[in-house]
Amino acid sequence: MKIMIGSDHHGIDARLNLGRIVASLGHEVLDFGPTPDKPDPVDYPDVAGPIASAVSKGEVDRGILICGTGIGMSIVANKFPGVRAAPVVDVFSAELSRRHNNLNVLCLSGDMLTESTINDVVTTWLKTDFSAEERHVRRLNRLAEIERDQISKNKESD
Repeated sequence: MKIMIGSDHHGIDARLNLGRIVASLGHEVLDFGPTPDKPDPVDYPDVAGPIASAVSKGEVDRGILICGTGIGMSIVANKFPGVRAAPVVDVFSAELSRRHNNLNVLCLSGDMLTESTINDVVTTWLKTDFSAEERHVRRLNRLAEIERDQISKNKESD
């Protein structure tokens, strides 16, 4: 898979470490965000937007976003059609986010999670497939329907 990993200034070290781990699992990694030599504050929408857009357009298979809590990144990412993003803090949630929700953008806390936890969460998330059970497919189809309805309503109001 092609995975785009981005962070604001809160997740630089975690992002660089994850890039190596994701690549070692056989995935192509695209890195996005500030560098250690320029750790100036970066607004999380400026990172989450381009990555969520790439996922939405099918330019990458999945995205991983890291900010202070993971919450801001998930809010931005979920503004893009077809993106299912959530902050995840443990291995159990990582597994269920894929198995039940087919999460395609993983959001992490660079301030609250240890490097070991981040590594375990990401590894689990990448290795877990969507279950495709009827109930999960039905729910995701319903989400897509809601999204299409909202897009249509927004176009009508313009």
